[in-house]
Amino acid sequence: MAPEPNAPGSKQFFCRGSINETACDMTRNLVTRRRLPAAMKLTPELVARTLKVVEDHGPEPNWTPISPQQLDELVDRVKKGAGDDQIWVFAYGSLMWNTGFAVSASAPAVGYGWHRAFSLKIERLRATTDAPGLMLALRPGGSCSGLVLKLPCDTKRQDLRTLLAREIRYTEVCDMVRWIPVKTSTGTRRALTFWAGTKRSPLTEKIPLDQAAVLIAQACGPAGSCAEYLHRTVLDLAERNILDRNLWRLQEMVATRLREFPEAPAA
Repeated sequence: MAPEPNAPGSKQFFCRGSINETACDMTRNLVTRRRLPAAMKLTPELVARTLKVVEDHGPEPNWTPISPQQLDELVDRVKKGAGDDQIWVFAYGSLMWNTGFAVSASAPAVGYGWHRAFSLKIERLRATTDAPGLMLALRPGGSCSGLVLKLPCDTKRQDLRTLLAREIRYTEVCDMVRWIPVKTSTGTRRALTFWAGTKRSPLTEKIPLDQAAVLIAQACGPAGSCAEYLHRTVLDLAERNILDRNLWRLQEMVATRLREFPEAPAA
């Protein structure tokens, strides 16, 4: 979990801009193609209703911030797991549109046996104790279309440490880092990913979409709102011609709730 830029994006829906045609063609070969809906219901204007200035109240309640020594040990563990291989990271949420590190190569990929879901409860970053929210995680079952990102060889340890510090902020969640096989246009790769919990994991529960919509619509923290996070993720997926039906339905449900919110005052 990490802060991302606050302003909602204004990207177009299909393969344009920073997404080159080759990447789009690769995605088409990997993902079952379905016609994308014409427009998102969760608009930037609705997202703006969720944004406000929120004081930073520190770490998540009842969680212990990871120490520099523990972080170095985690870096060593991941590097040992990689061996002599290059490190590829499977991105399925904000890492797709806000990597936070130099990427030497990327490619569309599909993780089979996992699906993305708003199942990680939070009370900080994009939420508060009074108005908790949800962030994305991977849950067992199905498939998940995303990207694999390659860490540069010459700064691999530094970039890996930066990435782990962003995603794994607490000692209680050090086991939420794992290697999974993902399918790309050139074959199967072994990729590092985050917040992939087992069915019994207490951190990533299955949450019905109607309950998730309530939490996402209400939550805002010092890093922005959960509705903003949902908007940017669904928009980025749509740019890559990836339709996640659950997230598409979720943005519609959140939009319906936000229409009941008062409009943000004019600047």
